[in-house]
Amino acid sequence: MAEGEKLIPINIEEEMKSAYIDYSMSVIVSRALPDVRDGLKPVHRRVLFGMYELGVLSNRAYKKSARIVGEVLGKYHPHGDTSVYDTMVRMAQEWSLRYMLVDGQGNFGSVDGDSPAAMRYTEARMRKISEEMLADIDKDTVDHSLNFDDTLKEPTVLPTRIPNLLVNGASGIAVGMATNMPPHNLTEVVDGTVAYIDNPEIEVDELIEHVKAPDFPTGGIIYGYDGVREAFKTGRGRVVMRAKATFEEVKGRECIVVTEIPYQVNKADMIKKTADMVNDKKIEGISLIRDESDRNGMRIVYMLKRDAIPNIVLNLLYKHTALQSTFSVNNIALVKGRPQMLNLKDMIQYFVEHRHEVVVRRTEFELKKAEDRAHILEGLIIASDNIDEVIALIRSSSNAEEARQKLIDRFELSELQAKAIVEMRLRQLTGLEQDKLRAEYEDLMKTIEELKAILASKEKRMEIIKEELLEVKEKYGDERRSEINFAGGDLSIEDMIPDEQVVISISHAGYIKRTSLSEYKTQKRGGVGSKASTTRNEDFLEDLFVGTNHQYMLFFTQKGKCYWMRVYEIPEGSKSSKGRAIQNLINIDPEDKIKAFICTQDLKDEDYINGHYVIMATKKGQVKKTSLEQYSRPRANGINAITIKEGDELLSAKLTNGDSHVMLALKSGKCIRFEESKTRPMGRNASGVRGITLGHDKDEVVGMITIENPDEETVLVVSENGYGKRTFIQDPENGEDIYRVTNRGGKGVKTISITEKTGELVTIKSVTDNDDLMIINKSGLAIRIEVKNLRTMGRATQGVRLINLKGDDSIAAVAKVANEEEEETLEEINPNESGINNEVQDSANENGTTIELDDEK
Repeated sequence: MAEGEKLIPINIEEEMKSAYIDYSMSVIVSRALPDVRDGLKPVHRRVLFGMYELGVLSNRAYKKSARIVGEVLGKYHPHGDTSVYDTMVRMAQEWSLRYMLVDGQGNFGSVDGDSPAAMRYTEARMRKISEEMLADIDKDTVDHSLNFDDTLKEPTVLPTRIPNLLVNGASGIAVGMATNMPPHNLTEVVDGTVAYIDNPEIEVDELIEHVKAPDFPTGGIIYGYDGVREAFKTGRGRVVMRAKATFEEVKGRECIVVTEIPYQVNKADMIKKTADMVNDKKIEGISLIRDESDRNGMRIVYMLKRDAIPNIVLNLLYKHTALQSTFSVNNIALVKGRPQMLNLKDMIQYFVEHRHEVVVRRTEFELKKAEDRAHILEGLIIASDNIDEVIALIRSSSNAEEARQKLIDRFELSELQAKAIVEMRLRQLTGLEQDKLRAEYEDLMKTIEELKAILASKEKRMEIIKEELLEVKEKYGDERRSEINFAGGDLSIEDMIPDEQVVISISHAGYIKRTSLSEYKTQKRGGVGSKASTTRNEDFLEDLFVGTNHQYMLFFTQKGKCYWMRVYEIPEGSKSSKGRAIQNLINIDPEDKIKAFICTQDLKDEDYINGHYVIMATKKGQVKKTSLEQYSRPRANGINAITIKEGDELLSAKLTNGDSHVMLALKSGKCIRFEESKTRPMGRNASGVRGITLGHDKDEVVGMITIENPDEETVLVVSENGYGKRTFIQDPENGEDIYRVTNRGGKGVKTISITEKTGELVTIKSVTDNDDLMIINKSGLAIRIEVKNLRTMGRATQGVRLINLKGDDSIAAVAKVANEEEEETLEEINPNESGINNEVQDSANENGTTIELDDEK
């Protein structure tokens, strides 16, 4: 050990503690967190101040970035040149800052994550808005501190006129804390700040009326408002951002076109990851992704496969890719050197306080300057009034010091005034110059009076802050870029499926599909029909129903079993496609067959399932009623719905509310009507009770309907050769029953006159004037007619021809759909009724419209 040195033992634990605390405080205060007043971290502030000192203002020539970085590095920021250049680059990127602070020339990177050119190639200068942040800095408006080597002074904060913390946001990771603040719209922020100045007691909820939500430089959609409101009120919240997408048709193919992406998303990375997901089959329906972005704007095109639904694919993209991402707001900023969590009002309040201090200090500076000048002018005016004596005094003096002293003694002047008189130029002795002195003095006295009035009144100072803010808004304010979708929320599978009405068709061989109702056209009665389905040899469409995508479906088989499915789980097919085998969709016995089909609403709704019943009918005339609650617990393998006796099979199932009338029709043309209440509710395994007595051995039930409004509904019956008619249930004139109510189990009354020409009865439906009929032949032809075009007839008549049949063709199925006023095409309906039951959800959605294309090879 050298002479004079000594060892001081130190506890290493204490030393590490204090060293780490010193380091962490340095990071918090001098590196990672923005100041609440100007919204800048030290590096940003130093870059702007360095550019200001270097004179690269918005109206001057660009200077090399390397020169600016060198200036900042050498004078104020003793860290790596990369950190300074990266900061400056970010302030010049339109996708990074909502209001750019640096005007860059050259390659400053791209939204794809390309790095900027080296600083020796690029050039930069300040933007006009940055000059507003440095305005009045030379008027002693802010404190200055010594730089790292104590040779220069740098500002501790900028006297900004822009509420930069709110307008441009900030992000940074300190030690033990982080900040992540979104950008906002300048116009909205100024309006909010003005509202705060007018009423300092304003609540955050009232401020939200002005500052509606963050406004990101990349635009996009803010999806859902709860997180935004939470962030404004507490300083923390999650803002969900979505890309802005539209649907287009390009060369006959549906495309999703994205024109704006969420903030801070790397476009190239996002496209690559999406392509990987498409290849891994995590996202179905996309055949090609093309980036068509150019200098005119962003355009990412997702080409869809021919059978894909754009809405579903888009929602899958939102769910699995960065097309939807979240911005976790964490408003931590330095308030008087200490990190603090801030809500919207806090940030506005601290900015206004800072502006108030700047205005006070600026006014004091200008007042002192004006008073100093007025003081000198007073001396000059005295001298000009006594000019001959002054000249004589100065001429008689041996040096300037003596002249000054003589002037002070003679005219009772101050040191400064005497000095100004001695240094006065000869031209100021002209009459014109003397008038100018007096005019300047008078103006100065008015200015001093105004400045003193400002210092004496807080209201005046606040008015000045307001005026300057409105001026800033006028100069730099613009429209919002990010749209706000107030109704958005977390995604579920239902959100991905548009809740539109669909036609569900089941063929004789057990093929099922759903088709958008808008694909079917309305035709006049007696038309030939349009091609509806391409079926396999010997197959034909047997059942056709209408439902909506979000409903639950119950399948009832002829052997009495019940299976579940959601409507959107049925594969979609075009009008002419054959669909998919039901056996591939539900776990059904190969020898069994779907016979009835019910759409219900939410099976978890206790009131709904306890207030509804399923009524079933078999071909041999048995009926059974069971509470819907018994079918509310889905099982993959299905459950027993009814016990079917030998030689019988389930024919139909309907959903009722317990107060309906039931009507059963026989092949032989007979029909019975009885009250539902005559059938008591039974368990799932019961086989039911007799509903109607068959006319002969070969007779069988062809259909069952439930009636809820006998005075409005009419009964439609159709025979196999295309004849049909409507009959009132009750006579509308006298209210008498045309189909009288009897006890269940009777033989029924005639509902259609069966002849060789009409053929046997094939179906019975309950219809009103608001319904349309969909009739399908066994050959696959479909026709749609309006029920209101069918006049009502008596019970015993044979009806009118509904559809022209060719050769040996006959009718396979009849379904009803709600009518639309337009005759040509049906795009949206109000689903009061459906061909399945009367409990269809009252919601139809247009979003899922698709264009029919050939199957994807």
